Amino acid sequence: MDFLRIQNHIETTLANRLPHYLDLLRQMVEINSFTANGQGVDRLGKLTAEIFEQRGFRSEFIPSERAGFGHHLFLYRDASSGESAVQRPALALISHLDTVYSPEEQEKHQFYWRLEGRRAYGPGCVDIKGGTVMILMVLDALREAFPQDFENAQWIVALNASEEVLSADFSGFCLQRFPQHTRACLVFEAGNIQDKTFKLVVARKGRAYFHVDVEGRSAHSGNNHGGGANAIVQLAHTTLRLASMTDYGRHLTVNVGVVRGGTVVNRVPHFAHAEVEMRAFSPTVFAEAIQQILSLQKEPQVYSQDGFACKVNVRLVEQSSPWPENESTQQLFSVWHEVAERLGMKLEGEKRGGLSDGNYFWEHFPTLDGLGPAGNNAHCSERDPASGKEQEYVSLPSFVPKALLNTLAIHKILKEGPS
Repeated sequence: MDFLRIQNHIETTLANRLPHYLDLLRQMVEINSFTANGQGVDRLGKLTAEIFEQRGFRSEFIPSERAGFGHHLFLYRDASSGESAVQRPALALISHLDTVYSPEEQEKHQFYWRLEGRRAYGPGCVDIKGGTVMILMVLDALREAFPQDFENAQWIVALNASEEVLSADFSGFCLQRFPQHTRACLVFEAGNIQDKTFKLVVARKGRAYFHVDVEGRSAHSGNNHGGGANAIVQLAHTTLRLASMTDYGRHLTVNVGVVRGGTVVNRVPHFAHAEVEMRAFSPTVFAEAIQQILSLQKEPQVYSQDGFACKVNVRLVEQSSPWPENESTQQLFSVWHEVAERLGMKLEGEKRGGLSDGNYFWEHFPTLDGLGPAGNNAHCSERDPASGKEQEYVSLPSFVPKALLNTLAIHKILKEGPS
């Protein structure tokens, strides 16, 4: 077949099957898979495994290292050719099972599956259950249009049970299971469309998470105010210094997100606590900012009258390194860009401030993100037209063209590699 005939064949096939795929998405969305709802995550994992098993994939469930969370899901389909494993192209397709919505939140805001015009609303419909359905569409299209190339490839579909809370164990399991010759890690997080231009993610910020604890000295606020060292006031100094580190020119942000301290109003507070996150694209800026934040514990500003100094302790709780722009990601993006031009589509690379599993893979394998359908309002369950609040939705017209683009680009990788 020539390119135009292949394009028309894939588009027609996917369009005819779209009601089937949307029904699968409905089934997924109707299962509450809040990260802390381990049973719900496992129900979704079981449904997902059954759907893929119908397409020749075998499943492996791996318990999360965090108690109460669900099982990570790995789906495998081995190559059918007689070539050695290293000669067979291997691709890893990444999604996740969990969402940010608890059952109570869904009930409070009446946030359930519904179709309205060109949109489908529901928990996780775009982040990322729509991405999982996109993987199905692409695999089905490859098998239909390029059966021999599909059969000769080694496929791994990996679904994180706790991506929304950045559990690091999933990436370790992936690195144990992905072949060293994996040609690409393709992440099916939502892919934005702006001014009829598809956006693919080529870089993401890293994130560092800190606890700041201040130890002061308590005292009676009336009788002995000067004998106390106010931990809340010290924390105020520290948080102002943290906030001042934000530098938009360097794409560095420091956000003080949680603050608490003290016990009663007639007592000089002896403790205060804050939780802080820092994000940056550049690995150098990221590393420098971590050290700058940790250095704040060296210089207290609040003392009692007799010289007792508040003690500031800054602890780095966890970090996820940046995924900067890099050559291997750019090579993958170039494949999608070339195919998009042949299809008459506009395509641009996008750097995002949020993290995905791609942050963990780019140093090991060529990685590209944003391959899922388009949508908006991820992580939002509220609906109030008067105030402009709208619930998470996925764009129905984005499925077929995005699946077509992904299918033809992945086929090119199977035949030629990412470069």
